[in-house]
Amino acid sequence: MPAYSDKVQKLIKELAKFPGIGPRSAERMVFFLLKTDEQWTKNVAELLVDVKNSVFFCDVCNNLSEAETCHICRSDNRDHTTICIVEEPKDVIALEKSGGYNGIYHVLLGALSPLNGVGPQELKIAELERRLQNEHISEVIIATNVTTDGETTALYLQKLLKPYTVRITRIACGVPRGSSLEYIDQETLACALAGRQELL
Repeated sequence: MPAYSDKVQKLIKELAKFPGIGPRSAERMVFFLLKTDEQWTKNVAELLVDVKNSVFFCDVCNNLSEAETCHICRSDNRDHTTICIVEEPKDVIALEKSGGYNGIYHVLLGALSPLNGVGPQELKIAELERRLQNEHISEVIIATNVTTDGETTALYLQKLLKPYTVRITRIACGVPRGSSLEYIDQETLACALAGRQELL
């Protein structure tokens, strides 16, 4: 890294802590900030502090919320007998945008990753069990990502939830609608074949 001033080097180092941001990207961000209008920079700084102080994790499902309990958990128009388990709040946003789900959520705030030291204790799994014990849940949808960590988490949850008298389902994965098979990667095709359904 070039010999910038101590303040610039410190800012680059801090910005590089963001997920997906390395030293080079952090360096570009700092140069952008230095060349940008000062008022804009102040507005962004104030927004960062405001969001940090006013946005929380919902005390029920762990989704992002500006209130103690998020709007989804508070809603009387949602199906409170169905819980969809996701890894992160951004997954809630994705499912809500689809318009195909009207139940409630449980956000784990991560996925099992033994190699990175993330076990069940680091996730909101104990909170999920408490909800199953205290709420009238009839179905649990496991909607973790279709990655190695996501699949590991799904298998763990499947075993964990077996003793509960609830229907356990896993979101389907496979060929996107409107796609040609020749353009689909091998892993997606294998997943689609494994998850095939019988035609009535």
